[in-house]
Amino acid sequence: MKLLVIRFSSIGDIVLTTPVVRCLKQQLPGAEVHYLTKASFRSIVAHNPFIDKIHYLEDDINHVINTLKKEHFDYIIDLHHNLRTLRVKRALQVQSYSFRKLNVQKWLLTNLKINLMPDASIVERYMETVQHLGVKNDGRGLDYFIPEAANLKNTDIPMSHWAGYVACVIGGSMNTKKLPVDKWKELATIMPYPMVLVGGPEDRADGDAIAAQDKVKIYNACGKFNLNESAWLVKNARVVVSNDTGLMHIAAAYKKPIISLWGNTSPDMGMFPYYGNNKLKASFEPLSVIFENKEISCHPCSKIGYNKCPKGHFRCMNNLNMNEISLKILNFWNNSQPLKSD
Repeated sequence: MKLLVIRFSSIGDIVLTTPVVRCLKQQLPGAEVHYLTKASFRSIVAHNPFIDKIHYLEDDINHVINTLKKEHFDYIIDLHHNLRTLRVKRALQVQSYSFRKLNVQKWLLTNLKINLMPDASIVERYMETVQHLGVKNDGRGLDYFIPEAANLKNTDIPMSHWAGYVACVIGGSMNTKKLPVDKWKELATIMPYPMVLVGGPEDRADGDAIAAQDKVKIYNACGKFNLNESAWLVKNARVVVSNDTGLMHIAAAYKKPIISLWGNTSPDMGMFPYYGNNKLKASFEPLSVIFENKEISCHPCSKIGYNKCPKGHFRCMNNLNMNEISLKILNFWNNSQPLKSD
C-alpha cells in the first residue's frame, strides 16, 4: 500500500503530523509512506525514519503534481486541506481523506467567544483521517529527529550554562504571539537560572536587548543556529518557556517540561503541547503549564495572530504574571536533569 501524506507548512503543524506518519508505517504491513511539504521545511521531515520518500513543493505545483502522478498512490492523507491540496487530490484521482479544520468553531471562538472546540489536540483530528484504514493513535506523542551533524556540544554554549539552562523561545510567526521584550527582561530579573534565548535571525535584535541586562546569565542563541541545532538546545534544556510556536511542539516531542505563553491565540484551538494522550481540560499533563489571560473579553481574537494588537493594549501578554511563571520554572527545574557533559 502506497500512501501520500500532505502538510505544506508550518514547523509546528508538520511536527504535529508525525504521529500519523509513524502509526501508518508501523500499523499497516508493507506500507510505503510518502510526504509532501514545502521545500523550505525540508529539515523537519528529512530525517524521519517513518517516511519512505519526501516530495517538495517548490514554486511550480504542476511540476510536483506530475512527479506524484508517476507514484500511483493508493490513498492520500490530506492534513492541510486547502485549495492547493485540492488541486493535488483532483489531479491524482485516488481515494483521499482530509482532516476537519473546524473553521466555523474557530470563528465562533475568536469573534463571539463561543467555545465549541473539542477538548483535544489537533493530533486527534489528524488521526481521524486514517481511522478508515484501521490505524489508531499509539499514544506515543510527537516525533522529531535531529541529524547527528546538528548535535551541538557543551562548548557551543557558555560554560556558565553547562550545569543546566532554561530555553526561552522568544520568536513567533506573528507579533501578537510573542511575549514582549520587556516581559522577558522582567522574567530574567526574577528567575535565578541561566537562560538560552532561542529563535531565528529575525529574533536576534530582541535577543540582544534581553541579554544586555546580564550577559553572563543570558545567552542569546537567536540566529546563531539552524532549526535542528535550535531543536538540540530545546531538547537539552532543563525547562522550556515558549511562545505558541514550532519549537514548543519540538520540545513536546522530547517530553520536556514546557511553560507555554499565549497571546491572542488560544490553546483551545488544539495547538497546545501534546505528549501523547493529554487533553487541555479532561486529561492533565504534569509536564505542561499554560499561561493564558482569560480575564480580558477580547481574548482570543485570532487563530493565527496579527502584527499588532487590534485593541492597542496587548493585555493578553502584558498582563501575564512573571512571578508565577518563575515559580513554575523553579518547580520544573528541581525535578529535571542538567545537560550531560561531553
